[in-house]
Amino acid sequence: MKKSDFDFDLPPELIAQAPLARRSASRLLVLDVDAQSKQDRQFSDLPEMLQPGDLLIFNDTRVLPARLYGRKESGGAVEILIERVTGAHEARAQLGVSKKPKEGGRIELADGSMVTVLGREGEFFLLRFDIDEPLERLLSRLGEMPLPPYIERGAGEADKERYQTVFAREPGAVAAPTAGLHFDEELLERLRARGVETGYVTLHVGAGTFQPMRADDVRDHVMHREWLNVGAALVEKIRATRAAGGRVVAVGTTVVRALESATVEGVLRPFAGETQIFIFPGYKITSIDALITNFHLPQSTLLMLVSALAGKEAILDAYRHAVQQRYRFFSYGDAMLILPPKQNVSANP
Repeated sequence: MKKSDFDFDLPPELIAQAPLARRSASRLLVLDVDAQSKQDRQFSDLPEMLQPGDLLIFNDTRVLPARLYGRKESGGAVEILIERVTGAHEARAQLGVSKKPKEGGRIELADGSMVTVLGREGEFFLLRFDIDEPLERLLSRLGEMPLPPYIERGAGEADKERYQTVFAREPGAVAAPTAGLHFDEELLERLRARGVETGYVTLHVGAGTFQPMRADDVRDHVMHREWLNVGAALVEKIRATRAAGGRVVAVGTTVVRALESATVEGVLRPFAGETQIFIFPGYKITSIDALITNFHLPQSTLLMLVSALAGKEAILDAYRHAVQQRYRFFSYGDAMLILPPKQNVSANP
């Protein structure tokens, strides 16, 4: 299985560069694999597509303003993208700089704060922030929202709110769980009135989510690490939903990765820790019955994940339809509701 098997043609002008004025104004492509149907709907139609007793699961991670700017002691400009906060004053980060600093090198931030390079961990740098305040407080003062590389503009003031879900509460991500960006308070209230239940996992999305797959053979790819928490209360809620005949609907691929990482021998269990799970066709997803997700990059691990759920040909056909119908792609773009083949999903106790 080659990464080129997951390619598609995408006109650059379909890559959304900014959010719509209203979150739930996005379009929604409904893919029903068993019915072999595609429907062009609005995201605001979602409540009528769900039933009382269905369970929507969100990722409640909160995006840190994780992009910082500074200068090396030699004067060279440095862009710091925090990948993960690892302590009160330490972090793992990517550095955008002409010449990579060595261990012990120092970087001065815009407010005069100093950062020391402790070493390297693969393509990431280990940094210590020589400051008195917690690192997260410094980020809130100096940091910029880390918009994805395909958004060809700097982050603005509006992105502080719009590149964040309305239910974000656990700080630690450096990329948004973008399927959740379509939900506003009005839509959530309509879902509650419909009798749709909600639950939450936490998965702190890392900067590695934007790294291209370098291996040609899909099986040779090594995923980046991300921290997650699936709590006991959610596990019980999922069990009760399935027992009552309701559907478990994941809002985003990060929710799928969290739930599948917490599944051991077909049984979902509470779990907190790191995951490197890589889901691609041939993997049987058992933790969900449907998925709400954005449109993903060509040859990406996320496109492979949704292909594992619905089948590669069905997904690529849906993407061709989305291009033809001028859907907006990627983080600030439109969404899909994927109803996978029923034989692909088994009831997970």
